[in-house]
Amino acid sequence: MLSMTRPNIKYKRKKYSDEQLTELYLRLLKPRMIEEKMLKLLRQGKISKWFSGIGQEAISVGVSSALHEDEFIFPMHRNLGVFTTRNIPLERLFCQWQGKALGFTNGRDRSFHFGTTDYHIVGMISHLGPQLALSSGVALAHKLAGEGKISVAFTGEGGTSEGDFHEALNVASVWKLPVIFVIENNGYGLSTPTSEQYNCIRLADRGQGYGMESMEINGNNILEVYETISTLAEDLRENPRPILVECNTFRMRGHEEASGTKYVPKELFEEWEPKDPVLNFEAFLIKENILDTTKIEAYKAAFKKEIEDGLKIAENQPAIVSDSKKELEDVYAPYHHIPTSASGNKTEKRFIDAISDGLKLAMKKHDNLVLMGQDIADYGGVFKVTDGFMKEFGKGRVRNTPLCESAILGIGLGLSIKKWKAMVEMQFSDFVTCGFNQIINNLAKTHYRWGQNADVVVRMPCGGGMGAGPFHSQTNEAWFTHTPGLKVVYPSNPHDAKGLLLASFEDPNPVMFFEHKGLYRSVSEEIPDDYYTVEIGKAKIAREGNDLSVITYGTGVHWAIRTAEETGIDMEVLDLRSLQPLDYDAIAATVKKNNKVIVLHEDCMFGGIGGEISAYISEHLFEHLDGPVVRCASMDTPVPFSPILEKDFLPIDRFVEKAKRLMAW
Repeated sequence: MLSMTRPNIKYKRKKYSDEQLTELYLRLLKPRMIEEKMLKLLRQGKISKWFSGIGQEAISVGVSSALHEDEFIFPMHRNLGVFTTRNIPLERLFCQWQGKALGFTNGRDRSFHFGTTDYHIVGMISHLGPQLALSSGVALAHKLAGEGKISVAFTGEGGTSEGDFHEALNVASVWKLPVIFVIENNGYGLSTPTSEQYNCIRLADRGQGYGMESMEINGNNILEVYETISTLAEDLRENPRPILVECNTFRMRGHEEASGTKYVPKELFEEWEPKDPVLNFEAFLIKENILDTTKIEAYKAAFKKEIEDGLKIAENQPAIVSDSKKELEDVYAPYHHIPTSASGNKTEKRFIDAISDGLKLAMKKHDNLVLMGQDIADYGGVFKVTDGFMKEFGKGRVRNTPLCESAILGIGLGLSIKKWKAMVEMQFSDFVTCGFNQIINNLAKTHYRWGQNADVVVRMPCGGGMGAGPFHSQTNEAWFTHTPGLKVVYPSNPHDAKGLLLASFEDPNPVMFFEHKGLYRSVSEEIPDDYYTVEIGKAKIAREGNDLSVITYGTGVHWAIRTAEETGIDMEVLDLRSLQPLDYDAIAATVKKNNKVIVLHEDCMFGGIGGEISAYISEHLFEHLDGPVVRCASMDTPVPFSPILEKDFLPIDRFVEKAKRLMAW
């Protein structure tokens, strides 16, 4: 790497000392030298993949250098300079890229797909956009705590086309969160040029549509990046609000090395190569008599040694040894439930009152709990579960949200990174699809990947029977029971609804909490007024019986009890209460007792949890069966609107027939 005699970038030295300028140069040089080494190792097969940031270092280094060390950064593929500026030991980075235990993910994820709260960095997932909302969650925690801190999130110009970009910026603007969104506009999203990514002159102009300040800067000018971010950060710490910064640069290598650059016009390289951020700044410092050849060579020699020493440590680390027990254990954050029993008065409460009571007690117990959802504040939610909460707990902790499920779920995870708790209410469980990626790929996988728990409860008002049609009637728990890392709870009565909800807030893992709308005002019982918990993962017998066993949950519990009374079949009804984890001991006990089993649920038959339970019974309890394991579920169609069609869709009548048939087996 040779210095140019004359810089092609105009630098404004301003007040910066020789020491400050030298430090910025060293921070630019280090990731460049690491990358050059990594490209050699890639060719040697010692690392599997590499996303090069050569030519873009000024953005990562300038932004990171401008922040306090305890302010979170949310980087992307090409932000090696973030990690080196934060002084992460190189041997740990090298082990991360080689899939060794000394890395940050125990070999479970690659490249920069990790976070480390020790260094206040949270890396990306491959879906590109979701980290923007996480940065807003951290910013919300800063604002609620009055910490006078900011967060920064990176995205590429391609990522600005994703819905997550829109949702994150919109919420940050509405809530005036202290976060800087940095767009690295390097000309290409893989092979797609900017002309096919967006139809505006400057991406920075999009900020105006969100009511936020925005600007465009030269991403190859380290002093311009550093000065801009430093000034903005200082202001935002005092006057919280989001700002959008577009950094113009160019990707000098392929999306990743295997993709090459044949699709890039040669003249673009000819235009941008002279604008190299490292060589230009080096030339500027030579011109300012801050650097000379001797110093430069000494700095390079020191970095070369640091790199080689780090590689030697990494190479001497043993290969990952798979431990199935540990792999399974690390899917969830460690948690041991300590039961809390209630004493004192009991009051007759409907299901919906129990949910509201549980939420209120959780808010009082956990002063770091934030409730978020559409219309939940002054309106109290469409079901009035949070009526009066805003007045009691304040707008900061009871927050109306825009219609942006993905961003709010991401903000919940961001809050968790700052050790806050979050509740996100889906107005109807059907709408969860708009936030599916955040749940499945962020909330569920983060602890397994790099040890960050997601202390988020997602409330899911669900279910049919009310003629509400295909988009307000689904009971979609099977989407989530299939996903390792999530806990899934589905109570059938007021007592369990309150106790399981309070237990969910104590659990540091993400919990999908299903509440059947049809039970909200149709069932009631006397339950304790005080705080108590019901352990997640423990089923209970809702009705004793000796003829056959019904394994069910939610409304299925009530259908089964009613059917037992109407038909005279002495059914034992096992209320699962929790679907992930399942109480296999309770399932085994009821199967061994009655030897005939029906698995009943409102969800559609194909792919429903009934298939999993029946498979478990057939595999592990076959010798205890006196007949086939019978499944009874809703039809494999969308939920119809007409009450006549919906009655046929639901399994209630079919359940009676199947119970009688099994009894005759």
